[in-house]
Amino acid sequence: MNGAAMAAGPGRSPCIREGDCAVLKRDDVFKAVPVLRRRKIIFEKQWFYLDNAIGHIYGTTFEVTSGGSLQPKQEVEEATTETKEAGTDNRNIVDDGKSQKLTHDDIKALKDKGIKGQEIVQQLIENSTTFRDKTEFAQDKYIKKKKKKYEAVITIVKPSTRILSTMYYAREPGKINHLRYDTLAQMLTLGNVRAGNKMIVMETCAGLVLGAVMERMGGYGTIIQMYPGGGPVRAATSCFGFPKHFLDNLHEFPLSKVESLLSGTFSTEALPSEPEGNTLVEEESNGLSDEKQVTEEEPATEASMEVNQTEEQETMDTSTEDVEFKENKEKEMKENVREKQRKQWERRKKLIETAALLRERNSDGLIIASKFHPTPLLLSLLEFVAPSRPFVVYCQYKEPLLECYTRLRERGGVVNLKLSETWLRNYQVLPDRSHPKLTMSGGGGYLLSGITVVLDKNRSDSSHSEALKMEEPSSKRCKVQDLHC
Repeated sequence: MNGAAMAAGPGRSPCIREGDCAVLKRDDVFKAVPVLRRRKIIFEKQWFYLDNAIGHIYGTTFEVTSGGSLQPKQEVEEATTETKEAGTDNRNIVDDGKSQKLTHDDIKALKDKGIKGQEIVQQLIENSTTFRDKTEFAQDKYIKKKKKKYEAVITIVKPSTRILSTMYYAREPGKINHLRYDTLAQMLTLGNVRAGNKMIVMETCAGLVLGAVMERMGGYGTIIQMYPGGGPVRAATSCFGFPKHFLDNLHEFPLSKVESLLSGTFSTEALPSEPEGNTLVEEESNGLSDEKQVTEEEPATEASMEVNQTEEQETMDTSTEDVEFKENKEKEMKENVREKQRKQWERRKKLIETAALLRERNSDGLIIASKFHPTPLLLSLLEFVAPSRPFVVYCQYKEPLLECYTRLRERGGVVNLKLSETWLRNYQVLPDRSHPKLTMSGGGGYLLSGITVVLDKNRSDSSHSEALKMEEPSSKRCKVQDLHC
């Protein structure tokens, strides 16, 4: 196996294939799209088709040509003759809008002729009267700005946790509860996510956290996704493009049934069985067949048959068509009923299997990243985690986690409780101009992590009462002791 195939991961092809989910990259902008033929893609004010990208290796840079076709970009050595002449400073440069000899019409004419963006940038440099007077840094900045505007260059990369989290955080941070990629990385580390684990994931981040856990586990182990409402949301999970065997070990369980599972009253509603559905369909078909028999068994004399032979033939053809139409309609209804019953039975079967996995109460970790208050979620889901296992809770705000921290200290059953805040600063690293970037994220949220231990309820109750006594003032304790005497 070559290096590219190993880097692609298990079950993943290093080449772009039809039906894959790929990520388009241009500078620091990302967009996840499905790879389909003859489908128009609009990205960064450019439209194109991905037909020519199929078969190339992920990470290839393409150039958008006329007609929306993608062609691999040829690596050309940049001419440095124009950039050798540079000024010492920019104090004498006046931005009056007259330094560029090419007009908008000239640039549009160049585009219409099919001239590539790199050549347009070169002509802009040659027709600029102030370019040679700029400093070397200013010249590089000018070239970079013009390339971004006129060079239609797209890079197609393989989806990953870092790329998708960066994409969501930049485009739609509200959908992932403003979860930053460095915070997500810490969650995977603190939760000890690895292959072979049995993990419980409760998240409302469009499936991003679930996809990150699935990618880290590599298709080995078991994942139980707890979801609110009618069903789980996995929009971001589908962008990863996992193979089928990754999804075989993914289970789901509704939060509305957690209390009943803990109390021992969990039960699935009885679904209609196939014989009942068949009986209903048979009764309807029997009724139609009886009508058919009655129609066919109507008495008729030989004389009337001879006189009205043509009319009777037309009537029989019409009745035959009606019966065939009804039979086809019955067959479709019967198939729909069976399909609905099959889906209900599969859903019920999976729910029972997931409930059996949770009843074992031996999960290897718990990860929560939800828009709901974390305290009730954590206290209930910790019951399914085995002792000496990690858990981690993410929240955009600190106050809910402080309350959760206090409740866990009072309850007991956990050690090494930590409430932390992640901090990130991006740096521009270039020759002679490395510095922190001017814009940085205000906050990456807060994490509450810890390790479960065996909970002794009797001991926890006594320690809780002793803690309350210790918190009382000395005068109040004396009064209580006098009353007991």
